[in-house]
Amino acid sequence: MTPVKGKSKVMGKKEVIEAIAKSTKLSKKDTEVTVDAFWKTIRDALKKNMTVRLIPYGNFEVRHRAARTGRNPRTGGKIQIKARNVPAFKAGKALKDAVQ
Repeated sequence: MTPVKGKSKVMGKKEVIEAIAKSTKLSKKDTEVTVDAFWKTIRDALKKNMTVRLIPYGNFEVRHRAARTGRNPRTGGKIQIKARNVPAFKAGKALKDAVQ
């Protein structure tokens, strides 16, 4: 894990795979295939505008952002930002309580 600005440590994909492989006693290769399949399943569901509920951890969903006027940080000029859909995760109560 890599420290980030003295606040917390970052656990990347490699570290997640190592931790899961260690706790499940699966090979790292099998664990990587499983983790990739998990994220592909969520991505494909979100593409179909579905909500993925992982009780009690939380929900993955697609949220719509309306078009808006923004500011170009280089020039300070106004720019039009298009409307778009973005993925979002809302933590469940159990996950919120676990990090307290």
